[in-house]
Amino acid sequence: MPLSQLEPRAVWTAFAELNAVPRPSKREEQVQAFAVQIGQSLGLPTAKDSVGNVRILKPASPGMEAAPTVVIQAHLDMVCQQNDGTGHDFDREGIDMLIEDGWVKARGTTLGADNGIGVAFAIATLRSTEMVHPSIEVLFTSDEETGMTGALGLETGWIKGKYLLNIDTEDDRELTIGCAGGIDVSATGKASYRPAPVEDPMAFRLTIKGLTGGHSGMDIHLGLGNANLLMMRLLRDLEREACILVHQVEGGNLRNAIPRECNSIVVMGKAHVGLLKGAMQPLVADLKKEHQSTDPHMEILLEELGMSDFPVMAAQSQSAVIQVISSSPAGILRMNPDVAGLVQTSNNVAKISISPNGVEVLCLTRSSSESEKMDAAQRLASLYKMAGFETSFTGSYPGWEPSPGGTLASLMHESYVTMFREEPHVNACHAGLECGIIGERCPGMEMISFGPNIRGAHSPDERVEIASVQKSWNYFEDVLKRLSALN
Repeated sequence: MPLSQLEPRAVWTAFAELNAVPRPSKREEQVQAFAVQIGQSLGLPTAKDSVGNVRILKPASPGMEAAPTVVIQAHLDMVCQQNDGTGHDFDREGIDMLIEDGWVKARGTTLGADNGIGVAFAIATLRSTEMVHPSIEVLFTSDEETGMTGALGLETGWIKGKYLLNIDTEDDRELTIGCAGGIDVSATGKASYRPAPVEDPMAFRLTIKGLTGGHSGMDIHLGLGNANLLMMRLLRDLEREACILVHQVEGGNLRNAIPRECNSIVVMGKAHVGLLKGAMQPLVADLKKEHQSTDPHMEILLEELGMSDFPVMAAQSQSAVIQVISSSPAGILRMNPDVAGLVQTSNNVAKISISPNGVEVLCLTRSSSESEKMDAAQRLASLYKMAGFETSFTGSYPGWEPSPGGTLASLMHESYVTMFREEPHVNACHAGLECGIIGERCPGMEMISFGPNIRGAHSPDERVEIASVQKSWNYFEDVLKRLSALN
């Protein structure tokens, strides 16, 4: 069955059209042109700002002109991850989708339901001739996933609505009224290299792959394996047990994705290869046992590459690099003391690169407390500075302070209870949403984030539940109708 036959058809048709357009973060020219074309084809006032945000205005339904304007907001870019061997070109190819057991998925790649479903809701609203709604400002932001630069570049006054519906929450029972802020922490340095000081040097590739991965905010509380840190732990123990010599390490990709894969090239003297293979067995067994519930498909492989003249890190340099990275704070750093079950502060060791060209470690630190976010970032910087690394902070964005008592929150709570005969989960989340940034540029605007069930975001396991999209669309229509009655 093609996606366009699923209900609600207007949403799935828009989603299929969107996913035919390449839209990786920071390379969004094609999808921005697609969004502009949507507005222009409908004869609606359409504009694109200097940072790639697209705004489309739609007048209110007849008789609803007195109601306050509502902003429907979603981001155009998507996280681009794929399984080994998939060979997908995100810059030139759309997403290959399939329907399976009530979910829409992609073949071997991220699906882009985050935040493509939100974009599809907005497009379906713009196209509808039957929905009852107040005047609408659709705001498609750019580059949310790798820095929120679209929201950060939003000019004050460009958006004027009183209420904002952010369609970027990934559980259809939740109404999100707050989120964490974040900051990128980067550490760079140099490692001393030398020819391998062993007879008959042989090279081996160590690979950790098949981890579950996921969103470094929404999934950080699940205790998922971080391939980068597992590799550094393995190298640390193999350094002690088998005197390995490290040539290169490459792991992870995006700051907002828990790394699923990491590769290392190590060197051993031919006469001591048995020591390496013997040391690997208990270490691999321990790691698999520890992660059998969270990462059941994890693989740790040792591949012989043959005789080698690869340079390797000098002993002192190698120990320092391994120790500082393996000591990096990661995962949950503190739970929120006032909201049960909410992560307050975390860090994701997202990407590592070690080679004769240099050493780089990229982290994303999140917190719902601005002071705690900066403290965690400074502690990371201090750790790496003690090891001789240079550190930098970039891409800082604020959290979104919860405001549960507003008109919008009350209206959406009442709509949910009336429609579904149950209480919604009104909460804050540990992910970074654009609402906090937009709120700084639009003082007094009330905001709520919601959306359908999306699982495995930021990984090739990403999927969106078909029935949940219908539920969320029905809810969205009712909320717009209720907002139309306000004056």
